[in-house]
This record gives sequence, structure tokens and C-alpha cells, in this order.
Amino acid sequence: MLGFGKIAKKVFGTPNDRKIKATRPIVEKINALESEFQKLSDEDIKTKTQELAERAKGGESLDALLPEAFANCREAAKRALGLRAFDVQLMGGIFLHQGNISEMKTGEGKTLVATFPAYLNALTGKGVHVVTVNDYLARRDAEWMSNVFAALGMTTGVVYPQQPEDEKRAAYACDVTYATNNELGFDYLRDNMKGELKDMAQRDHNFAIVDEVDSILIDEARTPLIISGPSQDRTDLYVAIDKLIPDVQDDHYSLDEKSRNVTFTDEGNEFLEEHLKARGLLEGEQSLYDPESTTIVHHVNQGLRAHKLFTRDKDYIVRDGQIVLIDEFTGRMMAGRRLSDGLHQAIEAKEGCQIQPENVTLAQVTFQNYFRLYDKLGGMTGTAATEAEEFQEIYGLGVVEVPTNRGVARIDEDDAVYRTAREKFDAIVETIKEAHAKGQPILVGTTSIEKSEFLSGLLDKAGVTHNVLNARQHEQEAQIVADAGKLGAVTIATNMAGRGTDIKLGGNVEFKVLEAIAAAPEGDHAAIRAQIEAQHKDDEEAVKQAGGLFVLATERHESRRIDNQLRGRSGRQGDPGRSSFFLSLEDDLMRIFGSDRLDKVLSSLGMKEGEAIVHPWVNKSLERAQAKVEGRNFDIRKQLLKFDDVMNEQRKVVFSQRRDIMEAADLSDIVQDMRHDVIDELVERHLPPKTYADQWDTEGLYAAVIEHLSIDVPVIEWAAEEGADDDSVRERLEKAADEMMAAKATSFGPDAMRMIEKQVLLQTIDSKWREHLLTLEHLRSVVGFRGYAQRDPLNEYKNESFQLFESMLDSLRIDVTTTLSRVRPISEDEQKQLALEMAQRQQAQMESMQATAPAQEVAAPVGEAREGFDENDPSTWGNPGRNEACPCGSGKKFKHCHGKLA
Repeated sequence: MLGFGKIAKKVFGTPNDRKIKATRPIVEKINALESEFQKLSDEDIKTKTQELAERAKGGESLDALLPEAFANCREAAKRALGLRAFDVQLMGGIFLHQGNISEMKTGEGKTLVATFPAYLNALTGKGVHVVTVNDYLARRDAEWMSNVFAALGMTTGVVYPQQPEDEKRAAYACDVTYATNNELGFDYLRDNMKGELKDMAQRDHNFAIVDEVDSILIDEARTPLIISGPSQDRTDLYVAIDKLIPDVQDDHYSLDEKSRNVTFTDEGNEFLEEHLKARGLLEGEQSLYDPESTTIVHHVNQGLRAHKLFTRDKDYIVRDGQIVLIDEFTGRMMAGRRLSDGLHQAIEAKEGCQIQPENVTLAQVTFQNYFRLYDKLGGMTGTAATEAEEFQEIYGLGVVEVPTNRGVARIDEDDAVYRTAREKFDAIVETIKEAHAKGQPILVGTTSIEKSEFLSGLLDKAGVTHNVLNARQHEQEAQIVADAGKLGAVTIATNMAGRGTDIKLGGNVEFKVLEAIAAAPEGDHAAIRAQIEAQHKDDEEAVKQAGGLFVLATERHESRRIDNQLRGRSGRQGDPGRSSFFLSLEDDLMRIFGSDRLDKVLSSLGMKEGEAIVHPWVNKSLERAQAKVEGRNFDIRKQLLKFDDVMNEQRKVVFSQRRDIMEAADLSDIVQDMRHDVIDELVERHLPPKTYADQWDTEGLYAAVIEHLSIDVPVIEWAAEEGADDDSVRERLEKAADEMMAAKATSFGPDAMRMIEKQVLLQTIDSKWREHLLTLEHLRSVVGFRGYAQRDPLNEYKNESFQLFESMLDSLRIDVTTTLSRVRPISEDEQKQLALEMAQRQQAQMESMQATAPAQEVAAPVGEAREGFDENDPSTWGNPGRNEACPCGSGKKFKHCHGKLA
């Protein structure tokens, strides 16, 4: 018997069905216009764009322009790329324009879908950002889709790491800009560290379309983007602590795999205290609980985390003497990204690599708060429904499942659960051999490099030819993915999420054509293409007869979404396919989240060696376990965001004030208000209201006036006059200070004085904000303990951070007033010297500034190799710093290698 919910769905349809139904009239309008737009010349299409842009700027709504804009874009894409958008692609574009996430299966053409809402929203002249997960995809999509936008008369830009500033500003000024989430976030922070408006790259945050939206807004949004600069070198401390950690016994620490946390026990603390004293890291009677031991305790904890939580070839690899992190969701190497709080240095010490200095935070922002800056946000992915609640609550984004152009023909088998990992892998190898024997291409999903290489060894023993795609094969990624659909291909891949290249049955035609043309550049390219396309049709048919792509997963991920992404690689555009998950009770998910009950069930069934349990109930119980993990991770992200929202309000105030200062031509009124506020505060502190004159601290006021206002006035005499009160002293001080600053403005010249005021204000704000960020970090690390006193840590953080922000503004006023009161005109020679020193300082800061992030957080890539650089030719090395890594690649510091003094 049907439940009430199911009966209602049968009668009224699901909410998703109703959304799809609502777009059908709009799609019909677009289709009705098709014949009209087919008659337009190429020039007429561009003229249509100008007409639509004028109507948009004239106040006509984008919704009213949508049918004509989409029809124009479809025609331009057909001419530029030879691709006519399907109705479901138009639907996906409509949902994106409405500020939703379009969930579209793999192979449904999401890259083309983005052009429709991007074109429509770019008509306003405010620019549109299309966000991708990596630089390769940003460049590829920008290059490919720029043909469509050019046909429409619009400009396309792409933003990438280490891009020259002029080129970056030009890219952001384009109608449509392709970029990664990292670069967008970092450019936002960099812009808010600039000194002049003309140097800022980004303009309005109008509309962003986020590709692989679940990967960017959820997986990568757990921790902030950080720009930092180097602090003091503590190499010896890291090495000394690293030598201590291997002596730590199992009863000295407790490990919680669910929350990826490790802490010392009481026995561990006693052990540490004893051994740290023996090694001279703790002095005399100093204990671990003394305030001066905070730094040592912090680094010992990070050393323990490096050894017990971070595994080589799973969380990171060692390449060229450097620790390179691996993205747990995509299996990609994250070159240039570093863990913060000394954790990266602890891992470098563990692996015997050169230890880089720690960094101090200069600016930071979370992806959540960066993307909430946009007036409108849309997203695309193949898998978002499982996180619909989070998208709605955090970003206000609805999730709409867009139907496929053709029905899904893939067969999804129930999970097979084995008792042990050995039995599971034996079954996997046998299944691969069977499918391989009939020529069926197989994509094998693993969760770590270690497991992919273990399985690769098993297939080598079994004599099965295969490719391995993980962080070690990062450079060959696109080629390996392109070949994964060939007849008989076996591909082992670590976390296929967000790869961005379709697996096409029979292989990728474009890759084959490019290879053939590269091999025979003088040949007839058209004939080569025709021959390859004909051969491809035969190959594609052979693969279809073999059953299409077989996705075989070696274990379940914590997130259903990642499993669905892997499964979705098969069955694109109505192709046949098959997917199957092989699990064991020794898998991480099963082991951590309740395999005891399943173990008892399997034991009671009397299962033999090599047998598996396959039943829909097993799938459901696993999905429930995954949903619990997802819910817990959502709660963690939500809690982190609540704390970051407090800082975000302050960040918006500071960045807004900075911009106002840069835009203002004359800041003398602001500076004067600050000066008067400082005088108010000094008078109130030394001459408290409602007190007698003999209780005043006139000498203290005199000293403070000289220190902060740089004026020597008879404050003591003023206060001693008959009938004097605090107001009269205040007024005379304000007048004296204003006259002194007016005299300075005359001697400098008004323009020079305005420029000095602007620079002093900006530099002081930046300095105070950096100090404030560090203070808030320290506050975050201790406020959690307030919970033991039955006080809400979040409320405590809000109250204290607000007080800290107020005190930061007070000290800002004092510092600006003090600095401006001390400036003096300088000679021409002094000006030149000062300008030179300033330029050198700024250059040094830009060179030293690198992006870093807390554990598993995102950061900007490191610099690319210089043109003409040869590690074997010292004449091409430029001028390396003495503490930098030697360019020869030895892993030693320059001063200990080629820079060694004779």
C-alpha cells in the first residue's frame, strides 16, 4: 500500500518535477525563435548583442530578455563549435540564471550550458565569473568557449596563477572571466592589500557560475584561504621534536580517527616533560603547564599529528625533496599549498626534507564568505542532491535535478561485502580479468595512492595491462582519462571527482586526431580526421557490444557524492554501462562506522572464504552511515562558519573603509576627526570629568600631548588658570593641534599632504588588521575551553572579538595621529632614498608573500620556472637568497651549497 507521501507525489509530482515543468514554456519560446535567428548573419548576431545590452541597461529585466538571449547564444554556439544545445541544456542554463544549482549527469555538456546564463548576465556590463576547480580546466574552457562569446561580440578572459598584473586586470575587465576558486579568493585578498584603486584587479562581484560546485563550495570550503608572509626560522626546534616522537608509546596518546584528532594522555604528558627536560627543550623547573611552555606544547602536538595522522603517499608525497600535499577528494597534487601552524614543517622534519620557515597571516577569507559576496550565484555538478540542505542554508542555493538528454542505461549493481580486504581484492582482480577478456573498458576507483599502487601490483601479477592515474601521474592525467574508454582499457584512478575530461566509449576522437596530426604535420589533416572518425565509430560500437564502461569501486567514500561522481563516469549520454562497489569489513568506513553488527550478521550466515553478501539492505545501511558522516561534517562546517562570520563582518568593515580611503581625494576631515577623538580620550583620561582640579594628572597630559601630538603647549598652566575646566583645555589643544597640522600642509603643499595622509591611513589599517587577525586566531584557540564553565564559546568569541575590534580602532586613531604629527618635509636626496627603500620593501614583501592555509586548506600555487632557467647552469639562476633552496635541486639551502663562502 502506498504511503500518503508517495500518493501525493503521484498526483502533484515532486517539487523538482514542478520546477522542470515551469521552464518548459520558456524553452518553447527559445525554440520558436530558432528559425528567426538562423537567418541572421554573423554580424547581425553581434548587433543583436548590442541591442540586448542597451535594453538591459535601459531597465528591461534579464528574465524578459532571456528567450532572445538564449536563442542568440544557441545560434552562435552552433556556428562557432558545431554544437546545438539540447532543450535540457537550455533548462540547465535557465536554472543557473535563476540562482540555482543545476545537477546534470556527466557528459551532458555543462561547459556549454554555462555560456547561456553567462551571456545573459554579462549584458548588464558588470562582468560574469565562471569558476572551475583547476587551472587546466579554466584555460581549456576559456579557450573553447571564447569562440562562442567572440561570435556574440563579447570578450573572454582567463585568470591563472603568477599572471602579470596588467594581464590579470584585463582578464577581469572582460565580459566573461574564467578562473579557479583559489585565484578569485586570493585576488580578492590581494586587492584589499593594494595601495591604489588603479592597482586593483577585480571589479563588481556580480554573478558567478561555479562548475563542480559541490567540490568548491563544500569539499574545499572547510577551511580558509590565507595569504601569509614568513616568520622566524625554527628549524632546530622541529628537528629536535621530531627525534622525540618515535619514542612515544601507544599509551602516551589517544587517536580518534572519526574526527582525525590525536592528543597526549596524562602518561604522555609525563613522558614528554621528562624527555623535553633531558633534551634541554624545557628549562629547570619549567613544566608543560606553564604559560612559557605554550610554544613547545604546540609544536610537540603538531609533531604527533604529523606522525600519527598524515601518511606518506596518501595525504602527501615527497617530490624533489619537497612535501607536496594531495587533495583527498580529487587525488590531485596541490603544488605550493602548505599546512599552517607548524604542521607542514613537522611533516618536513619527519621526512627529512628541508624545513621552510613558518608563516604569519596577512589576510584570510573562507570560500563561503567570498562567494556570498556575489549578488547572484549559480552552480553546476553531477552530484549535489545529497548536500541540498547545506547549499540552501549556507548559500541560499536551490538544487534542481535536470533530466538527461537520453535515458540512463547504466546498470548499478548492489554492493558486494567481503569479510577481509584480501578476499575483496582477490574478487576484484577476478572481476577485472573477466570483463577485460571480453574487451570491456574498466575504470577502477581507489581512495589513496597506496591502494592504487597495491592493486596495480596485483594486476601486474595477473598479467592485466593497465594505466594508473593518481597524483604521481598528474601530468599525463588528460591523456589517461581520454584513453580510459578504449576497448579493453583498464584504468586505476584515485578519486575521479572533478577530473573535467569525459570518458568517451572507444576513446577520445579529438585526442586521437591531435596525436595523428602531430605525427604527420605535412599530411592532409581533413583526410586524417575522416579516417580516425570512421575508425572511432567501429571502436565505439565494439565497446558498446562489450557492455560499455564498467566502473568498479574498491571501497565506499565517506561522502555519497564522491561515490556518485565515480559511478557517473559510466553511462554518459545514454551509453550502456555498469557500476559495482566491492567492500570489506576492513575498509575505513566499515571499520570506523559500525562493522561489528555486519560482522556478526556475516558470521551467523556461515559465509565461506571468498564469499560476499550482496543485498539492497546492505546498500541502505551503508548509505545511512554515509549520511551520518555527511551530517556531522556539515555541522562542523556550519560551526566553523559561525565563527568566521564574526570575523567576516569586521573584514567587510575594514575592506570597505580601505576602499573609501582609496577613492577619497581629500582625507583631511577624517584625519582631523581622528585627532580630535585622540585629544578627547587623552583629556578624559588625565582630567576626568566631575573631578576637582587637584585630582588632575596635568603632567601626564603634558607628556602624552608631546608624545602623540608633537606639540609643546603649556597644558599645565592652562589647567591651573582660574575657572579652567576639561572642556576649555580640550578646545585649546584641538586649536593648537589643528594649527600645527595646517602649517605642515602649507610647508608640504596641499597635494603632498593629502597623499601622505592617505598612505599613513592605509599602512596603519593594514598593520592593525594583521595584528588583529593574529589576536583572533589566538582567541579562537582558547575560547573553546569556556564551554567547561557552562558559557557558550561562540557568544564569548563574539563579545571578545567585538571588544578587540573596538580597541583596534582606538589604537588606529592614536597611531595615525601620532605618525602624522611627526612627519616633516625632507630634502630631495632624502625623498629619492626613501622612495628607493619603499620600492625595495614592497618588492621583498611581494616576493616573500606566499599563500598558505591551515590543515587541508587551500593556497595559491608557487611560482613557475623562469624562462631560460637551467638548474645545471648557475648563470641562469638570477640572484637566489642565501636561505632559499639551491636552484641546482640538491635540497640544501643556497648558502650551504653553490652559495657557500670559500
